[in-house]
Amino acid sequence: MPKPTKGPRLGGSPTHERFILANLATQLFEHGRIKTTETRAKRVQPLVEKLITKAKRGDLHSRRLVMRTITDPTVVHVLFTEIAPSLADRDGGYTRITKVGPRKGDNASMAIIEVITEAVVKAKPKKAEPKADAKDAKPTRGAKKPKVEEIDEVEEADEEVIEGDLDDAEDPAEDDEAVDASEDAEADDEPEAAEEASEKK
Repeated sequence: MPKPTKGPRLGGSPTHERFILANLATQLFEHGRIKTTETRAKRVQPLVEKLITKAKRGDLHSRRLVMRTITDPTVVHVLFTEIAPSLADRDGGYTRITKVGPRKGDNASMAIIEVITEAVVKAKPKKAEPKADAKDAKPTRGAKKPKVEEIDEVEEADEEVIEGDLDDAEDPAEDDEAVDASEDAEADDEPEAAEEASEKK
C-alpha cells in the first residue's frame, strides 16, 4: 500500500495538484524515466501504478479510464501496446524511485522515477534437506544424552561385575558347616589325648 501523503498539497489547489500529477505521469510514460523532486516522485508513483494496472487489462473500458488522466492519445497507445505487455509477468511494483541528491539553488531533494523494464526472475524453491535420524540428532538444550548403545554396554559391564562378586563371596551355610566339623574333630581328639596320657602313667 502506498504511503499516505502528508504535508501541503502540490500546487495551489486540488485541481492544480491533479494536473501536476497527470503531467508527470504523461512524461514518465513518454520518456520512461524523469527527474523531479522526491516529494513529487512519491506522490505520482501510486497514480502511475494504478494506470499501468488498468493498461494491463487491455480492454476498451480500461483505455477510457486511463484517458481521463492521460489525455495524449499517443502516450496512451504507447502505454497499452509497449509498457503494459512488458510488465505482464510482474505483479505490482512497476516503478522505481532513486534519490540523486539535492538540487542547486533551493537545495530540494531530487529523485529519478522510472518504469522497471527488467524481466522478472522467479527464484527456484529450495529442496528440503533430508531429516537426520533420531539417534544422530543432537540435543538442542541441556547436557548431551548418551546413546542407546553406550547404555547397553554399561549395563552389561555392571552385570559382569555383580556376577564376579557373587562367585567370590562364600556361602554362609557352608561356613557354618565348616565350623561344626572343626568343633567335632576337636571333641574327638580330646578323649584320645586323655587315654594316651593315662597309658603313659
